[in-house]
Amino acid sequence: MKIGMISPEIVPFAKTGGLADVVGTLAAALERKGHELCLIMPAYRSALQGNFSLQQTGTKFFVPMADKQEEAELLQARLGNNIAVYLVRNDRYFDRESLYGTAQGDYPDNAERYAFFSRTALEVLRQNSVAVIHCHDWQSALVIIFLKTQPDRYPELAGSKTVFSIHNLGFQGIFPVVDWALLDLSPSFFTPAYLEFFGNLNLVKGALIFADKITTVSPTYAREIMGSEQGFGLEGVLRGRAADLIGILNGVDYTYWSPETDPWIAENYSVNHLTPKEKCKKALLATLRLPDSSGLPLVGMISRLTQQKGFDLVQKSIDQLMSRPLQMIVLGSGEPRYEQFFLNAAQNFPDRLTVRNNFDEPLAHQIEAGADIFLMPSLYEPCGLNQMFSLKYGTVPIVRAVGGLKDTVEDYQAEKSTGTGFVFEPYTPEAMIESVDRAARLFHDKKGWTTLQRNAMLMDFSWDRSAQAYSDLYEQLT
Repeated sequence: MKIGMISPEIVPFAKTGGLADVVGTLAAALERKGHELCLIMPAYRSALQGNFSLQQTGTKFFVPMADKQEEAELLQARLGNNIAVYLVRNDRYFDRESLYGTAQGDYPDNAERYAFFSRTALEVLRQNSVAVIHCHDWQSALVIIFLKTQPDRYPELAGSKTVFSIHNLGFQGIFPVVDWALLDLSPSFFTPAYLEFFGNLNLVKGALIFADKITTVSPTYAREIMGSEQGFGLEGVLRGRAADLIGILNGVDYTYWSPETDPWIAENYSVNHLTPKEKCKKALLATLRLPDSSGLPLVGMISRLTQQKGFDLVQKSIDQLMSRPLQMIVLGSGEPRYEQFFLNAAQNFPDRLTVRNNFDEPLAHQIEAGADIFLMPSLYEPCGLNQMFSLKYGTVPIVRAVGGLKDTVEDYQAEKSTGTGFVFEPYTPEAMIESVDRAARLFHDKKGWTTLQRNAMLMDFSWDRSAQAYSDLYEQLT
């Protein structure tokens, strides 16, 4: 089947989070199943300046944007065996330091940038007719909206079916009404039945209404977003589309995330040969300049520092955490209030807590291998990838029972020696600390801890299973 996949970011060309990993690895897994894919994304500065062997296609488009024409140049790269990746170049829109904004906030012209990108993506697809158009997150939502509201503009795609994937409903592409003029749509679509949302324009709402099928990144999250707590105002729209909404768990690329082959860790290890994991821990402590207290559990966190990730629970309970016999490493950047909090805490507990605010890919792998416990106390979590990485590395996850965390981590049951981690439900510091204490107690029971590690490492969240679910969905559509 021919599939066109449109995403604002794709590994290795540009990345701000898990979306980029998902699209790149899903595409490769679908190709292995025999599908023919083309991917479309913006030509950001990171792609233009990276070592990606981008090819000039010689193709240019003049894209209508309100009362003007904007030029798009098309570059091409390759992924997998033979996946065409088309990069839409317009330096005024995309040659910027960051993808979506700066520390001061989103770029004020994001509606225009991604309207241009979506129009161009449809022009590319007109020349590469596909059976399924699969769009990811708000930045590509307009592809589906334009196609379904203006079919006469894109007659070559009349037979194409559409899939829209929600990676995080907290980001919906909401813009002021002044940006409506950029879209060149009939005023009849700026109503509560379509794209209007409390007086603003909501791109995700439009895609949810017009897409043939809707996916999100875990079965539990698919149920959660139909409720008011995690629906972010779109729960009614999603309940109305419940028959067309499916949760498909993200997968992990085990060629990149495996302690057996990882080139960035001190020594490779496996489920049947766990001893070298202790060397990874010692090497990590040395890198972090923490005292070598190998007898204490080392807790890792790798995350964007945002409220969504549960950092207010950590903030409220830091004194309790640091009163426990454990050490902790936090890697990530995000909201200034959390960055400052952790920097202050690291000064208060220099032998117990280390914080790194820059993202460091090798260090992320070293934390997954060297830590004993991985803490993910998310307020909400559509899927999450780090808990799945941690399982494979025998680094026992402590998670809250939400979204993909609930779908991937089974609570430890001592009497049966079952489970793969520690799971808590109430969003309270007390519930989180109780799970940390449970994990710390088991850590000192070497036999029980090793059993739990092996349970975790035997879990398989490879992309093949997830790709089959997407493949089945595409087959249903066509």
